[in-house]
Amino acid sequence: MSLISIILVLIVIGVILGIINRYIPMASSIKSILNAVVIIAVVVWLLSAFGIIHNVGNIKLN
Repeated sequence: MSLISIILVLIVIGVILGIINRYIPMASSIKSILNAVVIIAVVVWLLSAFGIIHNVGNIKLN
């Protein structure tokens, strides 16, 4: 994945999260949880995209 693609995905995710935070009414605690989940998912995706962590898709919960 090229660097431009990664930057475009980050911009799209940021815009979507900003729209959700601004226009969808919800409690601030739920909004904080949503923001944290999205940020953690993006960080894991970035670490996987740059090859720092491997086989994220192969994690199995038993």
